[in-house]
Amino acid sequence: MPFKKLLFALFVFIFFVQTSYSQEKQIPYGDNALVGKYYNIRGIKLYTETYGSGKPLLMIHGNGDKMSAFKNNIPYFAKKYKVIAVDSRAHGKSTDAADSLSFEQMADDFAALLDAMHIDSAYVVGWSDGGINALELAMRHPGKVIKLASTGANLWPDSTGLIPSLWKDMQKNYAAHKNEVWKTAKEKNDWKIFMLDYDQPNIKLTELHKIKCPSLIIGGDHDLIPVEHTVIISQNIPKSYLWIVPNSGHPTLQEHADDFNKLVDDFFEQSFNKR
Repeated sequence: MPFKKLLFALFVFIFFVQTSYSQEKQIPYGDNALVGKYYNIRGIKLYTETYGSGKPLLMIHGNGDKMSAFKNNIPYFAKKYKVIAVDSRAHGKSTDAADSLSFEQMADDFAALLDAMHIDSAYVVGWSDGGINALELAMRHPGKVIKLASTGANLWPDSTGLIPSLWKDMQKNYAAHKNEVWKTAKEKNDWKIFMLDYDQPNIKLTELHKIKCPSLIIGGDHDLIPVEHTVIISQNIPKSYLWIVPNSGHPTLQEHADDFNKLVDDFFEQSFNKR
């Protein structure tokens, strides 16, 4: 090939690579009208965005957050999975007019969402409250979960399931506002999602025995969830691996995105073989 043609071909290649990279970085996860879709689920509307193709992978965010929490993870997994990003009930663009929330209720939402999308079962990644939802989904709808990765989940709301300083702050917030009359829809919703974590979850260790799928239980070494609590969760799931991420706080999948993506992907792909 003549040098000029080779140079032109190289220029075109670099242009498309850079354009693709730029587009990937600029995707407005959680606000992408090109792929956004609502599903009428159990009396509410769940907002979803789907990326990639392949085996389905459901991503569930944490309390007060939305699907954009996975902006460092979706591009990686969308290369080989059909990534289903969803705003949980009462979060992001998903609606919910009820006065209260429960993790059981939300897990049932995700099972119904998979049904509505004609998906028999999926891999699941959950962070924080999403990690709790992943556990609940596997307990309540075991056939829906192929494998799960749960990071930053807790089983109960107290100073053993949460670090003592966080639990103390939550108690102060509750005491200061428990008798307040909320006026706006946003204020009511914010209090509702605060109360979700103040009163819940309430999962017994024996209930974790219901989880039959291989599970990767993750926590940071200085997470908002005590390391001992994360260890207990892993110990009570029959087929589980444990990963305590060094030099990490609560957002393991953001602070250590490259390691998180690679290790979770390896876990999904490899056969469970715990000795």
